[in-house]
Amino acid sequence: MQAGFAATRRNWLLVGRQAGKGLLAAVLSAVALAAVLGASESSLAGEHAKGRPDAAASGSVRRAYVTNQGSQDLSVVDLDTMRVIATIAIGGKPAGVAVSADRASVFVTAPESKELVAVDTASHVVRARRAIGLGPLGIAVNPVSGAVLVADWYAHVIFVVDPVTLETRAEIAVGQSPSGVAVTPDGRFIISADRDSDQVSIIDAAAGKRIATVKVGTRPFGVTIDAEGRRAYTANVGSDDVSVVDIASATRIATYAVGRRPYAVALTPVHAFVSDQYAGTVSVIDLERGVRVKTIAVGDHPEGIAVANGGRDVLVACWFENTLERIDAATLAVTGKVEVGDGPRAFGAFIVER
Repeated sequence: MQAGFAATRRNWLLVGRQAGKGLLAAVLSAVALAAVLGASESSLAGEHAKGRPDAAASGSVRRAYVTNQGSQDLSVVDLDTMRVIATIAIGGKPAGVAVSADRASVFVTAPESKELVAVDTASHVVRARRAIGLGPLGIAVNPVSGAVLVADWYAHVIFVVDPVTLETRAEIAVGQSPSGVAVTPDGRFIISADRDSDQVSIIDAAAGKRIATVKVGTRPFGVTIDAEGRRAYTANVGSDDVSVVDIASATRIATYAVGRRPYAVALTPVHAFVSDQYAGTVSVIDLERGVRVKTIAVGDHPEGIAVANGGRDVLVACWFENTLERIDAATLAVTGKVEVGDGPRAFGAFIVER
């Protein structure tokens, strides 16, 4: 595992393209572990949010918290100006990221140091860190209970963690090598993408127990749940597609072909946006018709992806490009970008809006 972390990002890409199923070292860019270059806070030339609301005047805050594995830090990006406003040292090759229910904290997984790290969103200071598991990767927050859910790649469990003390409250057994994890808006169900089992686990959050599994595509990595809490979408890095799971009936109801090595999915009411790592694109799926309507060229090796600004923007972190790029959800065009740290992953819910 240590040798894997020490490899360069491009070496990992070559390894991953040749590898089949395996542990963390074989999942390369699909698993958030690797990179070795330097960090940067500089802003990349691009459109400056013309016509957007003035955050200072409105009192609103729109920020992205981007985990950078190579520089081992967290870039804080002001989404109104598309500029980095802070860089927070994390260590341990940070990968997963999730925002607390009250928006006061951002939680980050550090797979190399096997830690969970909590960052205060007001002061941009690390307020707590605690050792956890064998390979913490994906992370989510229950919006009702506030509990932090951490997917452990090696232990094959979801840890339920206290958001204040970071103490583990429970362990929930899931499939092999869970990566992404998500929670329904009502807090009732937890979904984990069990990569090496080619399935998702559906978990009753109150009981802390898995109640169903659903076969999806090959090697599901990121998982996203729609705003109604009805459907889960997995990005399947092995079969180059997205699976749609009906949570109530625990059945797969659709499959959408996308670009090479899809990493994660972001949803608006109209479209699903999928980061295609090897293609350097974002696939856009019309959810009503169930077809891909556009492929948007972005920076090299896009990974973490999320919506912002009331669903009007889509933000995608480009691992080899070291950028966070903004897509207009209506025009489906890239409208801005900013250089962040080295090896940005942003695996999870990395947007804070309040």
